[in-house]
Amino acid sequence: MQTTGPVAVMQPRPDLDAMAYGQPYSAPQPVAVADGAIGALRNSFAAAPAPMPVGYAVPMAAPVRNGASYHLDAGDRLRVVVYGQEGLTNSYSIDAGGSITMPLIGAVPARGRTTAGLAGEIAARLRNGYIREPSVAVEIETYRPFFILGEVLAPGQYPYVPNMTVESAVAIAGGFSPRAKRDMVTVTHTENGGAMRAVVPLGTPLAPGDTVFVGERWF
Repeated sequence: MQTTGPVAVMQPRPDLDAMAYGQPYSAPQPVAVADGAIGALRNSFAAAPAPMPVGYAVPMAAPVRNGASYHLDAGDRLRVVVYGQEGLTNSYSIDAGGSITMPLIGAVPARGRTTAGLAGEIAARLRNGYIREPSVAVEIETYRPFFILGEVLAPGQYPYVPNMTVESAVAIAGGFSPRAKRDMVTVTHTENGGAMRAVVPLGTPLAPGDTVFVGERWF
């Protein structure tokens, strides 16, 4: 399970009233630019017209198919392997503070890192007085959940499935309610405490931690 949807660096989250009624807002330039699908997603948000009219769809990037590009956050569960060290090899969940806690080295910041970056940080800490030449690998066991709200039959929190789309998220939540607006939904991407909102079609890929809001049609 090394694949996932795009992740963007984002602005402060709008309140739920704004999400529900589609109030326009202006998206500022992202604070960082990345290559590949993640960069394309960030650039698509940056290029969106402001203000954004109701029903306007922001183009979104294809899912990131290389798990090495995925940035970790609270709720992700990881498998950390320290070769030759059974006492350190285990599954660890990233806590609300964005860290995992391991024997010997304590809390290790994971939020915003890739799996390779986290493995490097763990190895560096173990090398500092514990293990001469540690060999560390980190992989994702389960991604943090996504959330779906509004006009679906069973709104709530659900496990993220790699390469899922808005349409599959709606299906997992029991399908649309009779009052649902079915052509567009609002998706909020979150990372590192920031958020960015876009109105998107049903085929749009989702990332772990995304919030999908299905609005009510008015006719």
